[in-house]
Amino acid sequence: MIKNRNNKSKALLLFLLLLTGVLSGCWDDEQPERMLYINAIGVDFKDGKYEVYAQFIGFGNIAKSDQPPGDEPQAEVGMATGDTMDEAIYELYHSIDQKVYWGHFSYIIISEEVMEKGKLNPVIDSFIRYRETRYQIWVYTTKDPVQEVLLVRPVINRAVTLSKLGDPKNSFRQESFINPLNIRKLIIHLNEPSHEALIPLIAVEENWRSSKEKIKAPILAGVGSVTNKGYNGFIEKEHVRGIQWMSNEMERGEVTFEANGGDYLTVVIDHLKVKTEPTVKAGQLRVDIEVRVNATLYLVEGNPTIFEIEEGIKKEIKKEILDTYEVAMEKGIDVYRFSEKLYRSDLKEWKQIQQGGKVELTKDTIQKLTVKIEKLDSERKSFHETIEQ
Repeated sequence: MIKNRNNKSKALLLFLLLLTGVLSGCWDDEQPERMLYINAIGVDFKDGKYEVYAQFIGFGNIAKSDQPPGDEPQAEVGMATGDTMDEAIYELYHSIDQKVYWGHFSYIIISEEVMEKGKLNPVIDSFIRYRETRYQIWVYTTKDPVQEVLLVRPVINRAVTLSKLGDPKNSFRQESFINPLNIRKLIIHLNEPSHEALIPLIAVEENWRSSKEKIKAPILAGVGSVTNKGYNGFIEKEHVRGIQWMSNEMERGEVTFEANGGDYLTVVIDHLKVKTEPTVKAGQLRVDIEVRVNATLYLVEGNPTIFEIEEGIKKEIKKEILDTYEVAMEKGIDVYRFSEKLYRSDLKEWKQIQQGGKVELTKDTIQKLTVKIEKLDSERKSFHETIEQ
């Protein structure tokens, strides 16, 4: 009996050893050097066709260091067209030498034409249905040619994977101008009533230069507004500044204002808390807003009093919040998402005054706007100039 058991154990062990040898074969092995890696996609829509631009990166130049060696290009851009997004992508495959890997897909640039023609939904759908792509892909829009945006390189020749577009959270911590938006948040914003999504607007400017050449770089130039029903337009440049003061995700920003003596002061805002309370009065939405901030003054010109500094901060933040609201309201954009806030806090009232999932906004919607300075610091012991006149 014992002998039979030993024979069975030996047979089982021999079978497992043979099976291990078979399973160690690399039937589906993908050699990294025989694949191409997509870092970014640009999408345009012209003459009834989708134009897809794919930015391919070479990990051989960037894998070993944050700063790639030599003058070899880190990325190249391919282009193809099609009646659908998928057709354009497969048309692009026709000119590609190796298998394409989408697992490092970092961000997508959507043209103004795609937004205007209502093609955002099929563009997003084309990427989220594949298992290799993720919901953390960053989304941007632009008025510039999408190919030009994809061809700009990071300043000081940093790795393209660490660019402002591929890694927006890094620079956002230092200057929280416009909140980054990924596909996950975009879908959440568009799939429920009263929601609007603000997509960061990218522009290309030649505002850098080296000893050899001028350098083009992408900058945050505003936001584009979309709903689940279509495109509303852009809010650009100085008119977009109020958005940062209405977001609890804001980490750091600056306010510049003119003091009573005629000198300008810049104050850093490094903590912010916004409280928004929507109510309905006589069938109209009314909102009370309270903004609490901590501020730090680094550079002093003139001899302003603490009262003057605090009043200057309050006045400028209020001005920027209201300016952004009024510009957005004229374009039919609920930039601060007041409709959603009412939807969350009082669904019954929201249902009574909404029309097509949206609440009408007027100049009187913001009923009360209060800015409070919780803390005002200086990196020095004095709020006055170091060198006396």
